[in-house]
Amino acid sequence: MEKFQWFKPALTGAVCGAIALAIVGFSWGGWVTGSSAKRSAGVERTSAIAAALTPYCLERAKTDPASAQIMAELKAAGTYGRSDIVKKAGWATPLGSTEPNADLAQACQIALGTAG
Repeated sequence: MEKFQWFKPALTGAVCGAIALAIVGFSWGGWVTGSSAKRSAGVERTSAIAAALTPYCLERAKTDPASAQIMAELKAAGTYGRSDIVKKAGWATPLGSTEPNADLAQACQIALGTAG
């Protein structure tokens, strides 16, 4: 039995080292879980789509015959109602889609507010 006296301290050290490594890795090392990475990638993807399609939305706003009336509604609307106005106008509905994109509507109404 005296042959394996080193085993218990070695095992304890390995377990404590693994726990310390996990704490340091997740706290300061930038490690993330799979679900956290998927959530972050989804947010990045959504904002990239909105950023890429904002010029399309602005172009639709320029070419819409009812643009002047809708822009007046946007100026009169509260902060939270502007995206709904852009959705209702159809400016935030990408080609090939039947539903307006909420993130695109938000980005478009911000761009319209700074452009006008």
